[in-house]
Amino acid sequence: MPDRIDFNCDLGEGCGDDAAIVPFISSASIACGGHAGDEASMRASVALCLQHGVAIGAHPSFVDREHFGRRELDLGPGAIHVLVLAQVRRLKAACDALGTRLRHVKPHGALYNLASRDADVADAVASAVRAIDPALWLYALSGSALAEAGRLAGLQVAEEAFAERRYTADGQLAPRGTPGAVIDTLDAALAQVRGLLRNGEVDALDGPRVPLHADTLCLHGDRPDAARFAAALRATLEAEGFTIAPPGVLA
Repeated sequence: MPDRIDFNCDLGEGCGDDAAIVPFISSASIACGGHAGDEASMRASVALCLQHGVAIGAHPSFVDREHFGRRELDLGPGAIHVLVLAQVRRLKAACDALGTRLRHVKPHGALYNLASRDADVADAVASAVRAIDPALWLYALSGSALAEAGRLAGLQVAEEAFAERRYTADGQLAPRGTPGAVIDTLDAALAQVRGLLRNGEVDALDGPRVPLHADTLCLHGDRPDAARFAAALRATLEAEGFTIAPPGVLA
């Protein structure tokens, strides 16, 4: 594992204590109108990131507020390409209005999971990101189809691991609703993160340990205890000797 890592969290979803989370992270993925968010929340989230020196990313998703973007919709790659373009451009406009730069794109929820395993969807996402700005970073599940598609598209890719989600033996995230898929306790999350940092692997729900490469570590900001998790995870990363900074930024 590298001796530096990014620590990211999703913001602007209207269900978390963003102001309490932001001081502990180095990058944020901001909801941009699919599962959550509007122009006002985007601008507020961008301003909060600017206040704390946090790198700004877009968090596009299936347009499905009822299910918070966590239900897979029957859309082809072409339609997915269009929705990613539209949502990322909305957040980029918020960044432009506040005189700052959009640095990365990370799909949300069901779109993220689908792009992680489906090469055509992954290509659609990566090509949309490149069309907006080839200098953008693409955040993608470690070892996934999306990470590969991003590299093939010529993008800079940050491979991602999750602090409080469990994995299946094939390296995918265990589906929400599966017993144990979400890590409920802070101690268990910290144990998984320490194993990742020290050994480059985590325990799978359904098999042996899974090797993971992590350029960025994710915490879900919609959990009710996200601020407490953020503080403890930041302290753990620092205690393990890691420099915490966005990818591509000199710390």
